[in-house]
Amino acid sequence: MDYKCNILYIITNVILGERIMRKLPKISESEWLVMRVLWAKSPLAAQEVFEQLDGATKWKPKTVKTLIDRLVKKGAVKYEKDGRRYMYYPAVGRDEYVTKERRSFVRRVYGGITKPMLAAFLEDAELSADDISELKEILDQKSEE
Repeated sequence: MDYKCNILYIITNVILGERIMRKLPKISESEWLVMRVLWAKSPLAAQEVFEQLDGATKWKPKTVKTLIDRLVKKGAVKYEKDGRRYMYYPAVGRDEYVTKERRSFVRRVYGGITKPMLAAFLEDAELSADDISELKEILDQKSEE
């Protein structure tokens, strides 16, 4: 990326209200399932990841191992050798990935504008009185910032 492109990138991110975050690799839907297992508990061996996913997917152990290998190559997962086993753990936090995906979604679908996205979600959601109260508190806190 040349100097002009880098400046444009920074300005674009400031205008969109985003912090400059480190570049996170793109991960597929299947890879997300593996990451969710590792975020919940790690380090885990590939067989343990398979066992965690066994009821939710029809994947074979080789498929899980392939997904883990892809995530390692992408830099999303790291490993340590423990005897003859490799123990895998996330290289990045769940919150960091969720934030990246949320911002990407708002940019792609809503042109970077949060309000219409929130309105659409609220219109579709079945909210209890407690949910509504909690959301009002969040908005009140946000208005005080």
